[in-house]
Amino acid sequence: MNILALLRARFKPVLATLTDEVGPLLEMIRPAGDPKFGDYQANFAMGLAKKLGKNPRDLATEVVQAVKVEDICETPEVAGPGFINLKLRGDWIQQRLEHAKADPRLGIKKVDQPRTYVVDYSSPNVAKPMHVGHIRSTVIGDSLCRTLKFVGHNVISDNHLGDWGTQFGMIIYGYKHFADKDAYQKAPVPELSRIYRVVRGLMDYFDAKKELPQLIEKLAERTAEYETAKNAPEPTDKAEAKKQKKEVGRFQSQIKELNEAIESTKAKIAKTEDSPELKKMADEHAEIGTAVLQETAKLHEGDEENIALWKEFLPFCEDEIKRVYQRLNVTFDHQLGESFYHDRLAPVVAEFEKRGLAKESQGATCVFLEGFKAPMIIRKRDGAFLYSTTDLATIAYRMEHWKPDAILYVVDFRQGEHFDKLFAATRLWGYTDVELKHVSFGTVMGEDGKPFKTRAGDTVGLEGLLDEAVARAYKVVSGSGDGFAEGVANDESYQKKVAETVGIAALKYGDLSQNRESDYKFSYDKMLALNGNTSTYMQYAYARVQSIFRKGEVEIDNLRTSGARITIEHPAERQLAMAILRFSEALDDVLLDYRPNYLTSYLFDQLAKSYSSFFENCPVLKAETEEQKNSRLLLCDLTARVIQQGLDLLGIQTVEKM
Repeated sequence: MNILALLRARFKPVLATLTDEVGPLLEMIRPAGDPKFGDYQANFAMGLAKKLGKNPRDLATEVVQAVKVEDICETPEVAGPGFINLKLRGDWIQQRLEHAKADPRLGIKKVDQPRTYVVDYSSPNVAKPMHVGHIRSTVIGDSLCRTLKFVGHNVISDNHLGDWGTQFGMIIYGYKHFADKDAYQKAPVPELSRIYRVVRGLMDYFDAKKELPQLIEKLAERTAEYETAKNAPEPTDKAEAKKQKKEVGRFQSQIKELNEAIESTKAKIAKTEDSPELKKMADEHAEIGTAVLQETAKLHEGDEENIALWKEFLPFCEDEIKRVYQRLNVTFDHQLGESFYHDRLAPVVAEFEKRGLAKESQGATCVFLEGFKAPMIIRKRDGAFLYSTTDLATIAYRMEHWKPDAILYVVDFRQGEHFDKLFAATRLWGYTDVELKHVSFGTVMGEDGKPFKTRAGDTVGLEGLLDEAVARAYKVVSGSGDGFAEGVANDESYQKKVAETVGIAALKYGDLSQNRESDYKFSYDKMLALNGNTSTYMQYAYARVQSIFRKGEVEIDNLRTSGARITIEHPAERQLAMAILRFSEALDDVLLDYRPNYLTSYLFDQLAKSYSSFFENCPVLKAETEEQKNSRLLLCDLTARVIQQGLDLLGIQTVEKM
């Protein structure tokens, strides 16, 4: 049961007699920030009183006298200038815990009106290994799917694979010119990855050669502008002086960025020119960029050789990413890649043209959208289609076959403008009754505050990231002393199993505990810490409960059905009980704006901290009476079950011993 929703439902009819705008007032009923004010607090009286021309305290008293909450709460208290403090009745809390104890869903009701969601996430290009940039989309999307399903919605997960287009043109070109056929026969994926990197490196080399003079010219322009601004007389007007100082700082920042870009571009050039082998390749394949586009075009046009190679390469690439997903415990209902929609692109463009929604501009077919300076191109002048065309075809397919109420795209923030245009074009097309949401996220950063890279400057591979996390977790779980179950330190096979679970959980939780829109610094040490808001700590909290049951030789399944009851006597017991009962509220917070970090915050800040206080203040196996012991064992059990269910919604498994 969602207590907050129940309280708001009780206040709603009372507030409806005072105003037509009830929604914002109900939002002002929230959990109390300080337990001394009760469990919940309503703070709407001051704003509403001003609107009605009444005294806030008198209005709060009027509301308290009218609202029917006596079966849930003790007598509400009006405090200060009109705050309404609500404290739940102890017997009602115990009833809710008894219900949760007997319910496999822990008292969490399913939604009354289920919606159909399509969640589009992960979506790697299968022609190259998954990298650290894929971790966020994959784990955020998976967690949202799990949470939406748990609360009762119909969820369709779709991994929109990049299994078509330029990346395969690159592999086909590389296979024809650079492949080691023996290596390919022995291990196809590593060889395909190698030739992809070769082609990508050569293309980057020629792009860098072209870009370097432009960067140098731009640096000279910015430097001149900086010198002019720096040496200009300081204005006497303070606002103008501040504006001038800000402009000088802006030029300094741009100069720094340009210098970094120049150094990076020079490094790309040097990487090829300092290698006799790569320089020879570059000299022999000076038109590689054009040649790759030609191979891509042949693939799209159905060229027999290129289609055959694509069909040969694709299963190897898909097996590679499938292995990574298995380690992450991530599955999809559908994996409909870009190739699936290829035949649907021309009809999409034709329909836009027929309905007057698109028109030609400089040879390209464009959709001009209100509020955007640049149009959305759906067909280039050479006849090639774009991501926008594929995304429109994808929406049409999903609406036709799955009829969703909402489509969520879990994609990084840099694609924000693309999705703004896509959604606007979709509305223009006539799909106005579906929620379209870009669930954006920030970047994984290194300790230097820059996007996380290897020492060589390459993007970190996701599987390597998992291997390193597991290796470090093994060092943690193979230790001994406080926090480790008896016998674990001597059981190597169990240690390895736990290390895989703990290491991958640390990566997932470390990401999901962040505000998804923020960048965050990657740190194995912080992710695997045995204290603080980490999965390792949460898994340990779960394992600690199981150790209590083992130590006390408690058959917890039998205890649940034994007739033993939960009683709330100590303040730490009440605090833990309230944390358990707020699980439903945490899930509502997650789904309000699709933010899994609200769940991690709940698990750590409310549940785990409350359990720690309970553990310190309320002896369990050495309780004063058998009834008290059983009550506390059941509280421990509920805590562990909520931890396990909460972590499962994050895609994280628990272990019985740790």
